[in-house]
Amino acid sequence: MSLPAGIGPVQEIPAEAAEVFGDRLELASEFVRLLTTVAVERGLIGPREAPRLWSRHLLNSAAIAAWIPIGVDVLDLGSGAGLPGIPLALARPDLRLTLVEPMARRALFLEETVAALGLSVAVRRARGEELERASTDVVVARAVAPLVRLVPLALPLLRAHGRLVALKGSSAEEELRAAAAALVPWPHARANVVRAATGAETATAVMIGLDDTVPDSGGSPR
Repeated sequence: MSLPAGIGPVQEIPAEAAEVFGDRLELASEFVRLLTTVAVERGLIGPREAPRLWSRHLLNSAAIAAWIPIGVDVLDLGSGAGLPGIPLALARPDLRLTLVEPMARRALFLEETVAALGLSVAVRRARGEELERASTDVVVARAVAPLVRLVPLALPLLRAHGRLVALKGSSAEEELRAAAAALVPWPHARANVVRAATGAETATAVMIGLDDTVPDSGGSPR
């Protein structure tokens, strides 16, 4: 693989990637190639991310699959370079997924990548505030905004029994506490911090559901 100048070696494919992506592992590898070439050249991802793309980005993003019911509509809010939406689409072809991104150059990259990978995934250039209310079953997000801002943006998009799954790091519990006031308009919402192993690392997310199907921790009922 020919890489742009200044990019370190791409991380080797972890053994667990074959289990996560199955017969779509080759497509996941092609997505990594696009991230380390086109996405870096266009300033969509940092050149230092190449040595940890699989573990920190693809497997971390695909871990969301454990918390999403089968065959539902999913919005990836602020998809950026396609994270977590594209790894999720690769791991869960049963989902009807839309990548939402307001910036033109990012949306163009998403359109080109979806076409190159042959995915049945929609791309919509829009801000979260422009989306139709009660239009999806699940909203996923990664590095879009703190929960205190993400909650009032994402929860109105959910249908009854929908859920928000926001990938977070070590700040998950702190962000959830800080978002308490933002959750007041949804008195029946249930929120928890959930975790899933992704090989040597652990994916941490805040899951907020509009019913009682959100688990206390770990995986999700399908």
